[in-house]
Amino acid sequence: MGRRLSTFLTFMTGALAACLTALPAWAVEVSFQPVTDGLYAYIGDLEGRSYDNEGLNANIGLVVTPAGAVLIDSGASYQGAGKIAAAVEKVTNQPIKWVINTGGQDHRWLGNGYFKEHQSDIIAHADAQADMQARAGQHMEGLKVLKERLAGTVPTLPTRFVTAADTRLELGGTVIELQHRHGAHTPGDTLVWLPQKQVMFAGDVVYVDRTLGLIDVSSGKHWLESFAVLEALQPRIIVPGHGRVTDLATAQAQTRDLLQALRTHMKKAVDAGTDISAAVKSFDGKPFAHLKHADVWLPQLANHTYLEMERE
Repeated sequence: MGRRLSTFLTFMTGALAACLTALPAWAVEVSFQPVTDGLYAYIGDLEGRSYDNEGLNANIGLVVTPAGAVLIDSGASYQGAGKIAAAVEKVTNQPIKWVINTGGQDHRWLGNGYFKEHQSDIIAHADAQADMQARAGQHMEGLKVLKERLAGTVPTLPTRFVTAADTRLELGGTVIELQHRHGAHTPGDTLVWLPQKQVMFAGDVVYVDRTLGLIDVSSGKHWLESFAVLEALQPRIIVPGHGRVTDLATAQAQTRDLLQALRTHMKKAVDAGTDISAAVKSFDGKPFAHLKHADVWLPQLANHTYLEMERE
């Protein structure tokens, strides 16, 4: 009896393993949720890029007008862009006339190739161009985690670059204003303002729920200048680059206040000649400890900010 039970359990274990192996890998579901009348958002994963989330770990915006739809950011890959387009079709039968890239990070623009094939006009600020070109290879290398889901992805620049600090666009009676102040997380980071709705699609100028990122091309100084433009407009609703749809007070607490705290602390440290290691260790990150990844990223942000204050 014992031998029969053992044989049965061995068989069942093997059968279960075979079934699990045969199941398709989990794939992210792209779905646009209403923000207000005519405006929608897909809220991406808060984790890093992975095979499961297909690099769609950032928020994507959608504006629907009587003359066509406007997509805010194109996703991290050709296949991801196809999923985004399919999700748009569930919301509206209007074609995607414009795609606005809010910055030079991979999940903001590497889906451009798909939308260019489908005749969309792709718009970004000119300050994003050099960054996109310089880091395209790095982005593609980092996205190898997507494996076969990266197939078909070719870094494709926008079809139109704007150069002004403030650019007014209009489609189907909907006014869309692009506000750019030399970037934030990346040099091309641009705010997308819907004045008639009092809604801001903030791109990577605003992070909530998770710790913001400072990378080699980031500028905390410019980031705060960009954030000041957002504050002056007093948006009713903010769709951040990462995290849940939010309000101005939350954006201030979780993005602006963190940047200001880092810069204030590190300026004092640099002025006093404090060693970088001691300056990083003495930064008080407790007010931001509730943000996702804070334990790992706050020391990195402190290190980056110290070096930035030295250069300034």
